Amino acid sequence: MLKSYEAIFENGQIKWLTSEPKVSSARVIVTILEDTTLAVKRRTPPPSIAGKGRTLGDLVSPVIEEQDWECLK
Repeated sequence: MLKSYEAIFENGQIKWLTSEPKVSSARVIVTILEDTTLAVKRRTPPPSIAGKGRTLGDLVSPVIEEQDWECLK
């Protein structure tokens, strides 16, 4: 049966974050998670399109009347 244990590998040593497995020897598979604490760079639109967006019509009410919705028939 497979069991997962969370640990940190640092300077050639393993520091267990959860309970340490109770085995004297075992075959292991190590999965390395890259550092996810890096700031995610937010995408920004090019300055050339600034101020060129327009709102056409009402954003709340539907474009066509409910009576014309084919999915309701």
